[in-house]
Amino acid sequence: MTGPGLLIAVVGPSGAGKDTLLAGLRARLAGDPRWVFPRRAITRPAEAGAEDHEALTEEEFAARDFALQWQAHGLRYGIPRSIEADLAAGRRVFANLSRAVLAEAAARYPLLVLEVTAPLALRAERLAARGRERAEEIAARLAREQPLPPGLRVLRVVNDASPERAVERALALLEAAAGQAIARPA
Repeated sequence: MTGPGLLIAVVGPSGAGKDTLLAGLRARLAGDPRWVFPRRAITRPAEAGAEDHEALTEEEFAARDFALQWQAHGLRYGIPRSIEADLAAGRRVFANLSRAVLAEAAARYPLLVLEVTAPLALRAERLAARGRERAEEIAARLAREQPLPPGLRVLRVVNDASPERAVERALALLEAAAGQAIARPA
């Protein structure tokens, strides 16, 4: 891929497998400096098996300057300001974002949305397997659907099979969108 940098916003409903997809993409594109995977900052303690994030207290979060930030599920989320240097250098930056900040992201950065979807029953199963929330909290997450803002360039990945299959689907979509093959290790 050549040209200006691109922020690739990975979005999708709870349980769609965004973190799993991002981890798979990170592993497949490791060693290629054109692809960047910044860690989100979240006001949630680090947990085994949970998203690899920078755990911050409310006070630490408030003291930081983020490129993008939002609140959801009683937590605060932020994407580091360092993505701006990566974008200026022409890199592709993957970030797990909320739909609530997509319009702001599109107004500030070249943006492509990678929407991850999965059937409702599979999402419910995945959320229950996490063991982080009670059944009523899971039901509330599953009931929350927020549409994408209009006018965005969106690629949709159905994540209903193995993580490896979802990564292959995402890479194929990104290759088609770029109009060229993405060199990646086997």
